[in-house]
Amino acid sequence: MIFTASVGLAFSLFALLTLIVRRSPRLSADVTATIRLQRNQHPWLSRVMRAISWLGFRPQSLLLPASVVSITWLSGHRRDARYLIAAWAASFVSYTTKRLVMRPRPGGVDIQVVEAKLRDSSFPSGHVLHYVVFWGFVTYLWDWYVKHPLLRRVPVTIMALKISLVGISRVYLGHHWLTDVLGSYSLGTGILLTLIGLRSRGTEDRAAE
Repeated sequence: MIFTASVGLAFSLFALLTLIVRRSPRLSADVTATIRLQRNQHPWLSRVMRAISWLGFRPQSLLLPASVVSITWLSGHRRDARYLIAAWAASFVSYTTKRLVMRPRPGGVDIQVVEAKLRDSSFPSGHVLHYVVFWGFVTYLWDWYVKHPLLRRVPVTIMALKISLVGISRVYLGHHWLTDVLGSYSLGTGILLTLIGLRSRGTEDRAAE
């Protein structure tokens, strides 16, 4: 019951944010959040933010997931490979929503935008959605299969930090508004929980046979 409610809440929050930004593409709260975050300008911090966002840019955003799916499939875990493909395909939800909302990227006198190859509109953040759903599901599988405590906890902690911080990095670099990343966190959480729930149910059904 709590699990289902959490999924519903995540999708509802995304729908609400979509309606808000479609009506008001440039929110004062977003501008304020970006300006305050960008006050902390240090070369090392900028490098850290770029490093956190690195997984979401091409070609690595295509090559790395394809490699993970291929390794999972070839290792015999074909059911999990199909779930990973579904998690990767969640990016199409971001693409479709971007085409619907067509929100302009951050800009203006007070906003600093780090140069990058940004191909589409702003809402929601494709980076954040990709991290939460695909890399979140990879982290879930790693935690499921790896039994050695150190080998399990260190990668899981590192990826959890990346997923948690990627939203901040997107705002800090001036590539997205705060509501863009919040929308992707909510949508991504809903999709990720759905995939985990389906896999868990399937695992229980297979065990019962």
